[in-house]
Amino acid sequence: MEKKRVVIKIGSSSLQHPETGKIDFLKMERLVRELCDLRNRGLDVCLVSSGAIAAGRMFMGIKELPMHIAKKQACASVGQARLMMTYQKLFAEYHQTAGQVLMTKNTMLDHVSRKNAQNTFEELFALGVIPIVNENDTVSTYEIQFGDNDTLSALVASLVSADLLILLSDIDGLYTDDPHSHPDAELIENVDVIDETLLHMAKESTGSDVGTGGMATKLTAAKIATKSGADMIIANGKDAGILHRIFEGNYVGTLFHSHYDEDFYISDFIEETL
Repeated sequence: MEKKRVVIKIGSSSLQHPETGKIDFLKMERLVRELCDLRNRGLDVCLVSSGAIAAGRMFMGIKELPMHIAKKQACASVGQARLMMTYQKLFAEYHQTAGQVLMTKNTMLDHVSRKNAQNTFEELFALGVIPIVNENDTVSTYEIQFGDNDTLSALVASLVSADLLILLSDIDGLYTDDPHSHPDAELIENVDVIDETLLHMAKESTGSDVGTGGMATKLTAAKIATKSGADMIIANGKDAGILHRIFEGNYVGTLFHSHYDEDFYISDFIEETL
């Protein structure tokens, strides 16, 4: 697979031990190693990483997901710092520099902020840095939230003109039905057009109680990415080795083919749908 710039999104459930909810350091280390190897192949690489709120509440001993926004934001403040500290240590082992980029919906809606973010990404890529992106949960409220990192990763892919977006999830891809409850559901390997049939298949549920993005949000991400000129792949993030297999053409997942739309504008899409 010949690509030059890739955005990779990893979900909360793919970074944690299901038994305890604590960070799975082995998974993070394998993910970082794969990302560094993609950089060594000459690709520009950007990671959109969930998990700040979950990491913060686990570190502070808060077992249940907080209901109040202020407590969620406090957890995100602690968790984001710990996530970046862990990422920085792991990337340093492979002589790779990582940078943090925190965004809100207003970053994309405001022309000046959007251009500034775009310039920052371009400079990070030029310097060989891997940007690690997350929603700025410490200041995000309902009005300025993206809602999930599937959407955020697609908007980042559009912003940086990526030619591939990879969503690492807790499922192999898009199925004809929910495979958790319907064992006979079939994996759809290629999607050329996102039509009403596909939208009907999408369920507003996920196999995880940690993440927020179900299949419906992934189809929204696919719309954004493909209209922006990027292919998008949904693959299972339980093994980060899926990344090099994707570039070798030997993977299980769903590929959404790009259909660049010159009339597609990020700000218009956000205002209309998010």
